[in-house]
Amino acid sequence: MLPLVLLYDELAVLLETKVLHSEILEWVGDHVAEFDAHFLADLDNGQLSEIYLCDGIEGELWMNLDGNISPVCVNIMPLANASPQKSQPCLQILPSQFLLLTIIERLANEGSLGGINALLGCPLHLPSTKYLDGAKWRSLSGLQKKAVCHSLYYAINWIRELVNAFSTQVAIRVDNVSQKARDQTAVKLLKRLRNLILLEGLLNAFLKKYPLSLPELRYLGDYSGSTGASKFNLPKKMGEENIEGTPSNKRQKGCKDKAASEKMNPDDKFKQPTILDAFKRAGITVSQETSKASSQSSSSGMMPKDIEQEVNDPGEIGIVDLMAAPVQLDMQRFKFRTLHATCLSLLNYSESQDSASSYLESELPIYLYLLCDLHNKLDHINPSSKPFLASQAKYTDAHCHKSTQEFLDKMQPLFLSLRKHLDGAVSMIKDGSEICPDNWNSHSSSAGNPDIPYVVVSRSSIATSVCKEVLGCYRKLVAIPDLLNQSNISVLKQLLQTFQPTENFDNVLSEFHPSLAPSNVDYLYCGAYKMFEAIMDPVCSFSYLLASDVLITMQSILNSVVVLLEKSGEGNGKNIHIGCSKEIIPFLRKRLGASAHKLLTSDLSSEDAENGWQSKGDHIQKILQIYLKNSESTSYLLNELACKVLPKVSSQKTKSTQDTSHGFPTLCASTIVSWYRVLHEENTGSLNKMIKQALKTRALPESGSTETILEEIHKSMKVFVSLISICKTHEKVSMHAMAVKHGGRFVDTFLKAFNFLETHFKQHKDIIMQTLKELQKATRTIQTICSEAKGYKRTMITSKIPATKRSMERILFQVRALLHNCSTENSVEIGILKHKDLHGHVVSSQVYGSVGEEDEEQTETDSDTPADENDNAMDEDAAEESNEAPMEED
Repeated sequence: MLPLVLLYDELAVLLETKVLHSEILEWVGDHVAEFDAHFLADLDNGQLSEIYLCDGIEGELWMNLDGNISPVCVNIMPLANASPQKSQPCLQILPSQFLLLTIIERLANEGSLGGINALLGCPLHLPSTKYLDGAKWRSLSGLQKKAVCHSLYYAINWIRELVNAFSTQVAIRVDNVSQKARDQTAVKLLKRLRNLILLEGLLNAFLKKYPLSLPELRYLGDYSGSTGASKFNLPKKMGEENIEGTPSNKRQKGCKDKAASEKMNPDDKFKQPTILDAFKRAGITVSQETSKASSQSSSSGMMPKDIEQEVNDPGEIGIVDLMAAPVQLDMQRFKFRTLHATCLSLLNYSESQDSASSYLESELPIYLYLLCDLHNKLDHINPSSKPFLASQAKYTDAHCHKSTQEFLDKMQPLFLSLRKHLDGAVSMIKDGSEICPDNWNSHSSSAGNPDIPYVVVSRSSIATSVCKEVLGCYRKLVAIPDLLNQSNISVLKQLLQTFQPTENFDNVLSEFHPSLAPSNVDYLYCGAYKMFEAIMDPVCSFSYLLASDVLITMQSILNSVVVLLEKSGEGNGKNIHIGCSKEIIPFLRKRLGASAHKLLTSDLSSEDAENGWQSKGDHIQKILQIYLKNSESTSYLLNELACKVLPKVSSQKTKSTQDTSHGFPTLCASTIVSWYRVLHEENTGSLNKMIKQALKTRALPESGSTETILEEIHKSMKVFVSLISICKTHEKVSMHAMAVKHGGRFVDTFLKAFNFLETHFKQHKDIIMQTLKELQKATRTIQTICSEAKGYKRTMITSKIPATKRSMERILFQVRALLHNCSTENSVEIGILKHKDLHGHVVSSQVYGSVGEEDEEQTETDSDTPADENDNAMDEDAAEESNEAPMEED
């Protein structure tokens, strides 16, 4: 049915943009006329004439917005039974055929959808809510569970297409549609969004218990290298009782008997791959929650029969937080019908004019749903990485976004709404109460949602999620290249103007002479930065991770200033066309570094201390990178942290309060690996920058500048030696692996400086010799780490030894050549050194004792971890926000 879906979608696009032949229009009209007969059922006073029973599942009406006056219902459940030859093809084309119907209706009625307005409020015929109870759900067979899940899935996509169609009545002014009718339509659409939130939460919860491959409802084109029917190589008929390729009992027994060699079992290639397998092959890290949810069907080799038996075991569905991320659905989100940009206009509408408190609990969840979709659209316009799916880069005309310029034009009216919803979420955070009134439940009932006891809406989840989405949307907006063009400066100003502090901040800008003009872009940039800076304190006391998001958003403002000045071609002052001064860059950098330092010196609450930091390693990496890059002297700060702060950290995790004598509560045994990685990266980057500067000044030698450069290189070398020496007190395999890997990179970078060192050796012999002696200390420690890794068979380390060994051999020859060419003394002596371990104890040979139980467990874990995953220092956001040029490598 996908070709027919594609045909309908492409016809809808053509009808809106071109004049088609009369025969085509006649054919389209005939197909549209079949919609009522296929998908709608008549009602009697808003009720079914009889209770429908299909395959043992009783049906009922859901989400009736029009009450007794509803003439029809969408007949989903009877068409989603266990007979795919009849039901699924019909329902698969339901959204696309409805899209075609709405286009025909609007063309025939000057943009109005009054002729099909009954469909917006009509109920949906779905399985009875009694089957959503944990006990009833467990009693259903596999095919019945599949029918329930498919019913919810088709209902979701029907409502998404409803919102697409009727949002045109709200977003675009139609002459024959009154303002009252527009407002009524907007209220109904907001109620439909409530329906979507509930349906997606329920379906996500059921998919955790009953993994299922959902049908595709939009055509995405061919996938490169994909051989399965599903784009993620999901099991072809996951969830059915009989599947071709199901392993025999003998084979399953053999797998259990040979668990130790399961990875090498040749029979594994005949097993159905799962979505987790596809993610791992693509190098995507899957969260523990997702892995646990999928472990029933992947890690134990269970197939659908086993899955059905597993989900029939005693156990409740559990509490369903509608504000939690729908992990299971997001894995298959590419199959859903896409929400159009016109739907975002609903961010400007409200269901009622109740109090602010009512708005926060009852309506923010609706806006969160739209904000998530907006974030996805912005990510498509300005992606931070290459698409995971090949076809994401080549949508058909029916699914492509409009041009960036058109999208920006549609976004302008939404800027105020983004600010309003951010203020609302911050207000909830400041309030601090977790008790959520019945505002959501009462509004949910008015939207026709059934009362399900285990469905909840967490107040803290609302506040956190809305903040994250608005911050993410803002970062994506200011990073859109077209926004910084001269033609869009007015749009940029409007965006910045919307996110200004409520209080006057001119005193903060007193250092600028002449003063910044309030109408200029530089003033607005500073104001936007100050606004986010002001919400840092309340957010940090509520959620450290959310505070790190605020900091990254502040960094995105700085990055936008830098790019804007580069685009304007103004390198040395003020551009009269854009009204932005280069002087605000050091101003913003200084404040950004101070904010990052404040986060690094913040402490978690007692229940989150120590073990709480372990899950925040990635965020701490980003914060530390921002702190180092925006300090007055990165080399000085690196020296302080590596030589004075890091050595004070205990190598043992303690349940008591972490020793913070070094001044950084975020630095402890759980997070030292994150700090260690960042310090290595920044130190190597700093050395690379210094060597580039040295090579530039070589043509115009100045005694003062040369001495300064050599001193900076020496400082960088001391930082490197200190970082390597920390491995003597910290025995984590991951840290030793980083020492070997980054040690090789540092040596490769230092090799670039030898021409410069040789040129100035006679004048600055002492400091150059001191630098080389410092390097020798580090290389000895690295060699000891490599020797121990080979003895203990720590593959996480040994995989990095060859490259580092080559680098160390090159540096040895370069040092000998330097001393041979520049020194008259015999400065190089070759001797036989005693073999010692990291603690300085003499070891008679390279045969090491038995590996401790904890080390062995760590080694096994590390060896199973892909090298690329361990090497990944920064995630996509950190790479996106970084404004430093990457280190050049030979």
